[in-house]
Amino acid sequence: MPVLFLWYPKCSTCKKAKSWLDAQGIEYVLRDITVEEPTRDELTEWIAKSGLEIKKFYNTSGQLYRAMELKERLPMFTDEEKIGLLATDGMLVKRPLLISGDKILVGFKEEQWSAIK
Repeated sequence: MPVLFLWYPKCSTCKKAKSWLDAQGIEYVLRDITVEEPTRDELTEWIAKSGLEIKKFYNTSGQLYRAMELKERLPMFTDEEKIGLLATDGMLVKRPLLISGDKILVGFKEEQWSAIK
């Protein structure tokens, strides 16, 4: 069963992750995070399954995150508001994202991704 791979094609880390998946022979469904943004329901499910705090799903080094001054504003939001905002723009979401059943990986760390095989 293929994994779901969300990426941004211009992102160098995403390109590295895609090359790694190809080299490992892992089947995946490719999804451009800016064309088909994660929905509120998807994000809610993935965050719950990951066991990570919601902030880990934010692209904190992204231009949009900085322009919206989310470092200062995000702590004031409820979890529901944080997820809702995250669902409004794929550029707010940390990438790449790898979804494999109950395993959700945020960002590319080869040692973590190796557990997917």
